[in-house]
Amino acid sequence: MRRIQAIAWNTFREAVRNKILYSLLFFAVLIILSALAMGNLTLHEEIRMTRDIGLFGIDAFGVIIAIFVGVNLLYKELDLKTVYTILPKPLHRWEFVLGKWLGMLLTLAVQMGVMGLVLGVTLWLQGAHFDTPMVKAVWLLFVNVMLVTSIAVFFSAFSSPFLSGFFALGCFMVGRSVPDIRALAAKLGPLAKTVLETGCTLVPNMHLFYPSGAIVGAEEVSVHRDFVGASYLLTTSTYGVSYSLIVLILAMLIFRKRDFV
Repeated sequence: MRRIQAIAWNTFREAVRNKILYSLLFFAVLIILSALAMGNLTLHEEIRMTRDIGLFGIDAFGVIIAIFVGVNLLYKELDLKTVYTILPKPLHRWEFVLGKWLGMLLTLAVQMGVMGLVLGVTLWLQGAHFDTPMVKAVWLLFVNVMLVTSIAVFFSAFSSPFLSGFFALGCFMVGRSVPDIRALAAKLGPLAKTVLETGCTLVPNMHLFYPSGAIVGAEEVSVHRDFVGASYLLTTSTYGVSYSLIVLILAMLIFRKRDFV
């Protein structure tokens, strides 16, 4: 456990020193703050605008950061040859991957915490509060980026950063469009329907984690009205964490068999 903690903490320290992450965080905060100005252009919809833009910024930049850092977690160690000095020590390869993943999650938690804090201050300036539905929404977004990180690490275990990022982004876009793909499959022939339905089953349904204005089943979930209950939150969180761990285990198995020579 100490070895995993050491790898995770070292990964976190390397990530917070990355200037690109600060640039992405800056633009995310800028988007959230811009909601103040854009809210003035609406009529009695300032708080709605701030919530929507703020959650969009946290969602979009959280995913970008997860993919950017996730695809470079393992490749960077291989490229700099540091993996050759780390793995010969009493450290299993699965511990190395798990430590990297945990360090990345800690980085994302801090990043999303900062963005959530900025959104909360922005709402406070408008006379609103960062209430329970908003907390639920940000939590679902964190589970979403956890899943994206696992997918990025999985592809980085056997591919280059460019291809890993391309595949991870593709999985995210398809996962976020699962309801639309299933609606399309219902209108096609049996073969095409089977192929699309199988793809939707294998790809994680990331539409479940979208917190505002999304249609889940036949009911709209929104931070502006009744939001998800405890049952939905628990079920969706369990689904996201379970899927993340399964993908992470596959990444460990692939990295364990990888030849570095």
